[in-house]
Amino acid sequence: MIPILLAFFAGLSDLISGLIPFYYKLEESSTRYIIGFAAGTMLGAVFFEMLPEIPPADSLYIGIGFFFFYLLERLTMIHSCGEYECTSEVHRIGWLPVLGMASDNIIDGVGIAVAYLINPLTGIVVALSVIIHEIPQGITTTLLLERAGQAKPKILIALFVEAILYPIGASLAVFVPEGLNTIILAIVTGDFLYIAASDLLPDAHKKFNVKVIFAVILGAVIVYTLEFFLKL
Repeated sequence: MIPILLAFFAGLSDLISGLIPFYYKLEESSTRYIIGFAAGTMLGAVFFEMLPEIPPADSLYIGIGFFFFYLLERLTMIHSCGEYECTSEVHRIGWLPVLGMASDNIIDGVGIAVAYLINPLTGIVVALSVIIHEIPQGITTTLLLERAGQAKPKILIALFVEAILYPIGASLAVFVPEGLNTIILAIVTGDFLYIAASDLLPDAHKKFNVKVIFAVILGAVIVYTLEFFLKL
């Protein structure tokens, strides 16, 4: 039940952040701080919590996860960015990127649940990283569909569907044989590495900004600090 609840909060983060562009015009610097912070939390989760839980025999699946999500992004042009960075030259605007992000949401939901089953602390840290990452992703979903000419009701439906896929993914984890848990965690670790290193960090550092660097480091430090105190 707890893994599903954690996944629910991840979906809620996606939904709420997707509403932001309807009410606020985001400054370029603000989106970069958010993206940098999200990258830091994801990398912190990978290095401080997820990698130690993966047996050496399953490390190959980290690479498989990394390259799988590389192909998924290239085919659907999933890309977390702010209003000032998203252009028609960067994305294939429309539903295809949203479907790509939705499939990623299911996998993240499974990853949250599997991580929790392996180690509750790992599950909490993974969920926190996903929740923070969903802020730029939710914003991106709305901006993509707005530029595709979609009406607000359709955008809200897309956000809702994206949100519920997290608990659905977490629910599917009960059907995963226990022996595959660390393999799935390794695949999700590859996903986190790809998103943080190949997507979020390049977006955050399109222009040099010391505050963005601080946001990245702060995200990783917060994950480490959370892990430290939860282990007490």
